[in-house]
Amino acid sequence: MQILITHGSLARTRVLRFNRLQLLCALALLALALMLTSGAIYHYILLTAARQGWPIVSPLVRLVVRDDIAQRDRVMRENLDAMATRLGEMQAKLVRLEAISERVSGMAGVKPDELVPASQPAAAAGGKGGPYVPVRNPSMEQLHSMASSLDDATEQQNDLYTLIESRLLEKKLLSSMIPTAAPIGGAVGSGFGFRIDPFTGRPALHTGLDFPADAGTSILAAASGIVRSAEEHPQYGRLLEIDHGNGLVTRYAHTSKILVHVGDLVRRGQAVALVGSTGRSTGPHLHFEVLVDGVPQNPARFLAGDTTPRGKRRLAQQ
Repeated sequence: MQILITHGSLARTRVLRFNRLQLLCALALLALALMLTSGAIYHYILLTAARQGWPIVSPLVRLVVRDDIAQRDRVMRENLDAMATRLGEMQAKLVRLEAISERVSGMAGVKPDELVPASQPAAAAGGKGGPYVPVRNPSMEQLHSMASSLDDATEQQNDLYTLIESRLLEKKLLSSMIPTAAPIGGAVGSGFGFRIDPFTGRPALHTGLDFPADAGTSILAAASGIVRSAEEHPQYGRLLEIDHGNGLVTRYAHTSKILVHVGDLVRRGQAVALVGSTGRSTGPHLHFEVLVDGVPQNPARFLAGDTTPRGKRRLAQQ
């Protein structure tokens, strides 16, 4: 494409040449400029018509704006309804979780009322009921209140489960310190109570249980505790005493060797000594005693709680 430019009969003629690409770019720029100009004019006219209330244009502008606002309100309402539904589902799950926590806390010895803040009013006693009337079109304030309530309830449940875990661990620790595990497998030779003394032939009180076993057999701690003494005794021979707390002590007598030292922390089922026949003994066996506040108790009452396979076999042989 060529464009000739002249200024007179004597002036020199100028020739401008454009290829197709340059012409297309020029047309595109011109179209863009026209669109921007028309858009600015249209926007200015609409704003002026809306502000000044032109007879025809102003109602059209209000209609467009009203539709836009209505659409945004509809989308916001749909989102709020979805949030309300979700919060309702979370509340239902939390109610089920509270029911489970009440049962678990009962087994752990924890009362959920202990975690209710003092500033929070206690719930009225008695049954509750009534028709279910869901909240329609909840406001943002109502949703915020529901979310805050759920957050508080969740925190309380979290504290409750933490306390339940602590109580269960405490119970597990206390149960591990009760001598319910048999120190040696097998049947009991001599039980607790009066019997004929093997040395004098006269009736005498036997303050423990005798477990016949080969010399060198491992003796296991009946419960977790701390070694209180490990010494020679004229009648018990090599005697080991383990303190389990709350005035509860176990004795392991006539041992050939003690494997722990005073002050050691031992766990249930740990090997603490070996069977022997030291002291006042007629042969290899373990003399096992349980004392509460220094008073001998029948160890069979404690060992009856041994639910391990070895404990069940021992009880079956008695």
